[in-house]
Amino acid sequence: MAEVLRIPISSDLDIVAARVQGRDLARDMGFDVIDQARIATAISELARNVVLYAYSGELLLNRVEPNGRVGLQLVCTDRGPGIENAHEVMRQAHVADAGLSMGLPGARRLMDDFEIESEPGIGTTVTACKWLR
Repeated sequence: MAEVLRIPISSDLDIVAARVQGRDLARDMGFDVIDQARIATAISELARNVVLYAYSGELLLNRVEPNGRVGLQLVCTDRGPGIENAHEVMRQAHVADAGLSMGLPGARRLMDDFEIESEPGIGTTVTACKWLR
């Protein structure tokens, strides 16, 4: 994949479209059905957060190949209210949340790499990657 797939997110229909496009890309890249489902679910969780809290944003899907390693990178960006002390929120959610995939902690569990940058009043960017095994 030579270019980044850009998907605007502002409604439930966009969440569904992003999920389908992400699963299709994962399949085309050679991910097994379990990892396809993990990727699609992570996309749903990230996109849903955009719709619920920021109202609009963008999801980028990108094939990455650093040092011969192949992965599918998700970058979800919004210009919403941001998260006060996002890293602490994620740490506390990780300790408290033992359930199935929910929100940002769920997306983090489903992906291999996960980073969040958020600034109150500016917005949030989540970058996550699933590596092909």
